[in-house]
Amino acid sequence: MHDGTKIKACASGDTFRREERIRAHLEKAREQVKQMGDPREAEEVGPRVAKARQRAAREKGERLEKALEELEKVRALKSSLEEKKEARVSMSDPEARVMKQSDGGFAPSYNVQITTDGKEKVIVGIGVSQSGSDYGELVSAVDRVEANVGQEPGQVVVDGGFTSRDNILAMSEREIDLIGSMGTGNSQSAGQLKRRGVDPSFYPEVFHYDTASNTYSCPAGKILRPHREEKRSGRINYQYRACATDCQACAFRQKCCPQNGVQGRSIVRGVDAPEVVTFIAKMETDGAKKIYQQRGAVAEFPNAWIKHKIGLRQFRLRGLAKVGMEVLWAALTYNIKQWIRLCWRPQWA
Repeated sequence: MHDGTKIKACASGDTFRREERIRAHLEKAREQVKQMGDPREAEEVGPRVAKARQRAAREKGERLEKALEELEKVRALKSSLEEKKEARVSMSDPEARVMKQSDGGFAPSYNVQITTDGKEKVIVGIGVSQSGSDYGELVSAVDRVEANVGQEPGQVVVDGGFTSRDNILAMSEREIDLIGSMGTGNSQSAGQLKRRGVDPSFYPEVFHYDTASNTYSCPAGKILRPHREEKRSGRINYQYRACATDCQACAFRQKCCPQNGVQGRSIVRGVDAPEVVTFIAKMETDGAKKIYQQRGAVAEFPNAWIKHKIGLRQFRLRGLAKVGMEVLWAALTYNIKQWIRLCWRPQWA
């Protein structure tokens, strides 16, 4: 059973700055180190105090240099030039990222990934990520389990945050039985159609698909023919479009495509890869549903225990390496408690 949880970083939101401010602070830090000179020659304060001050100033400069490195990573994920220009990182913990919290707010955080054995409830893998999404964390989680216990898990149970077509294909290739919830995307699609002013009587599910001619017909009787296809991981989207003249002259145009002024109405028919089709069919079975029902009690319990019992709601250290050590100590403490439950208490009973 695998799950992720967001834990706040040792940094506040107001420590995030753009490149200009970071470089300005870096220059001041470097100048401060130069002015301090040799701590052994300090007269006003003792050499020990002077050396400590110099080390603090030097570490601040190193942290700001790290901030510039992390800024480039953040920019690489931005699409537009304006977003790249506005990119910011924390000067106190450059490796932290702003993530959405369980209460709906946002805060500098790390994404902690915990894998738990489904039978004995022991943590068998932990990791720390800078990603606010869980989609890309499953493969690395399986790799950590294999490194820790010497073999891949035969089955992995995850929630919807990890259930993507990429992960379905990856687990299928490694012959790992994946159990997870997968949304249909219908609610998101309906929201987009509503914002565009499309009447529910002209939603895609009302259009009729004819297999023989590979065309769609709308409720008004207009024909939508194949226009183009888009290949994605685990899925091919086929787009069908009506003739522009048909839509312009249609009496139902304001209900069907009110914002489409040039082209005809289009809809998309998605065809999943065989592995995805098999996964969706499997998740409809009673056996898969029964296994998935156990996920919350097993996968989410370590997250709650670490936060409530140990109090690890915010890291005390900074940076991925040190944050990873804090998570490791928390997981070891949790596993010792499980060892007491599984081994020590039965032995003395």
